[in-house]
Amino acid sequence: MGLRRLAAAAFAVLALLVMAPAVGQAGLTSQQAAAVAAYDRALADFKSILAERRRQIDAKEPLPNLPGQALYLARVAVISTYKDLTDAIPSRIGKPNKFEIPPAYFDAAIEPLIDEYAALFEIMEAPPAGAQKSPTPFKDVVDLAVVIARAKGLASHHAEIAGRISLGLFYAETNGKQNVRNARSNTYMGSFQTGPSEDRNGRKKWDKIKGDIAAIDPELSARDDKEEARARGTDHRFNHWTNVRDGLMNAHAEIFREIPGIVKTLPDPIDQMKLFQLIQIVPTPTRSALKSGDLLNYRVSSPTVMKYLRNNSIFAFGQADRSRTSARFREILAAMWLFNRKFEKAMGKHAEIKGR
Repeated sequence: MGLRRLAAAAFAVLALLVMAPAVGQAGLTSQQAAAVAAYDRALADFKSILAERRRQIDAKEPLPNLPGQALYLARVAVISTYKDLTDAIPSRIGKPNKFEIPPAYFDAAIEPLIDEYAALFEIMEAPPAGAQKSPTPFKDVVDLAVVIARAKGLASHHAEIAGRISLGLFYAETNGKQNVRNARSNTYMGSFQTGPSEDRNGRKKWDKIKGDIAAIDPELSARDDKEEARARGTDHRFNHWTNVRDGLMNAHAEIFREIPGIVKTLPDPIDQMKLFQLIQIVPTPTRSALKSGDLLNYRVSSPTVMKYLRNNSIFAFGQADRSRTSARFREILAAMWLFNRKFEKAMGKHAEIKGR
């Protein structure tokens, strides 16, 4: 009987050893070691593509088509694999970082790499020669949004909210830089990153309400006439004023009418900006969510929509997020944390413009 018990105990120990995760030399399980290796590879790749683009730019070599896409994907891979790493080894979660990215997603030690990333994009997306800038780019965004909202029937208070939201869009699209190109797309350009068809559609819509605009704000209408004359014969997307105007008219003017209800559902100004940014990214489901009567619980499950969200840094980082097949708008807004810093800057700039 004793021998049978001893044999059974030995068998149980052997079974536990077989089922237990493999442990590496540093005391890591095989899953943890794989997460470390994946992050190390992603980080090395990110450093490599950063160095390659810097070398090409400094040597004035021709850049590949969409020169920012490889950089963007490498950055996504670094953040994504770091999240997988901290999921596997929570002790790797470090200190806060200056970009206000949740520490579980980002190692503050690589802040200089993100600074270089931003510097390279600024070079690659520099406005083309002949771009028509404005001396008051931020105020232009606010003024145009406010007058459009008023033309759509909003009271002054809600029209001012439209101005604040639109300033958030400017920061979200271009970090508040006017007339920029796009290192990840050959289609979307300018201060509001519109495509040619969106630009044309916005201009047509503006023409239909131009009379109302002139009645509401004659001075702004006169400025518009000057900018229209200035941009004649050029790509309107590289005139800051006309691109902002046409971008707002194309995608957002009709939604401005919903602002009174939106602010009740989303009292946080940053959430309001996030919602309008989703109009930029996934317009059809966002409009459907607004019409549903239950915005925050409206669920999207289209693979195409989820792809567009991920391509804009929403549910893009870590296996848990990337494996999602659907999400409610409440979850989508929460996942837009990478936009928070941009929208906070917009809030500060809006307060500065309004003198408070």
